[in-house]
Amino acid sequence: MEKAIASIFKPYLEPKEVYKGGKNIPNMGHSKIYKLSSNENPLGASPKAIAALQQSLNQLDIYPDQTDIRLRQALVNDFDGKLQAEQFLCGNSGSEIIDMLLRAFIHEGDEVIYSNPSFLPYSVFSRWYGGHPIDIPLKEPDYALDVEGILKAITPKTKIIFLTSPNNPTGTFIPRAVLEDFLKRVPKNIIIVFDEVYRHFADAPDYVSALEYVLKGYPVIGINSFSKTYGLAGLRIGYCYTTLQIAKYIRLIHKPFLLPLTAIEAGIGALSDHDFISETVNTVQEGRVFLAKAFEKMNISYWPTQGNFFLIDPPLPEFEFTDFLMNEGIMVRPVSQFGAKGKVRITVGTPEANEALVNALQKIKPHS
Repeated sequence: MEKAIASIFKPYLEPKEVYKGGKNIPNMGHSKIYKLSSNENPLGASPKAIAALQQSLNQLDIYPDQTDIRLRQALVNDFDGKLQAEQFLCGNSGSEIIDMLLRAFIHEGDEVIYSNPSFLPYSVFSRWYGGHPIDIPLKEPDYALDVEGILKAITPKTKIIFLTSPNNPTGTFIPRAVLEDFLKRVPKNIIIVFDEVYRHFADAPDYVSALEYVLKGYPVIGINSFSKTYGLAGLRIGYCYTTLQIAKYIRLIHKPFLLPLTAIEAGIGALSDHDFISETVNTVQEGRVFLAKAFEKMNISYWPTQGNFFLIDPPLPEFEFTDFLMNEGIMVRPVSQFGAKGKVRITVGTPEANEALVNALQKIKPHS
């Protein structure tokens, strides 16, 4: 019986690598544990989002909006009217948007290009649909995009290329000149998925989002999330935007009643909370400066970042390092699974959390 059933299983769903999110805060008896492992908002959730969610709680007995149109209209305002509502698609997290795009474009045997170290769902989710992930690693030591390597890897089977800027877990970004050169040279029948969920934290003069290239008509899809800047990781809200032609096609597989009412209302509220967004960005950018100076003073190798986190080369083996900090009440994340062997990612926290991290790091005695 089992053999007969197994014969209809999809062979490309054999267990391989599995994406595992960051751990929750454990109960270790600490008076305070600082979670600097999942790139969450250091200030919590948007107050306007919380208020909007609370007002929706007396409507939980009825179905939510059949479509995401109200949230999309709020996004039009957030993008200063540069895009139409029909160019946005919303889902339950940025990860689900990735899944949706792969469902829309990938057939068994198609190729998907990505660049490690990177967000693991690019490759894991591609395999769910029979896709063949092709890793063109970022160039060490600076983790720059290997433009020529990607272009050489393109074949008639290539359907999607994942780009990430700022990139998780390295914190690096794709400069405007590099991105423009790349887009001009990629065949126009290949979808460029541009993951920009950390874009609000970027302040490099030559940082650029996907918006400019969507407006120019390139086959680019910009992925965003409400988990970082808006502090709504627990509600799992994400969205993407693209050209009208591509958006209309993807919407053919967009499920009705997809977003819960609570998520819709909180998302709309969060987009209007400009003071909270500014405070979040300022907290992260000031924290980056503080931690960079501290790392340099302690001779801890790190990569300059445009995200709300740092990638570091820890002074101890990665798991020994993370265990040490956990015993000090600080959670950080080893990222060998992301393709950064031996490295650790540390979220920028509140000033209090950042101080606690530095104090803990000063207790470490590196192996001689």
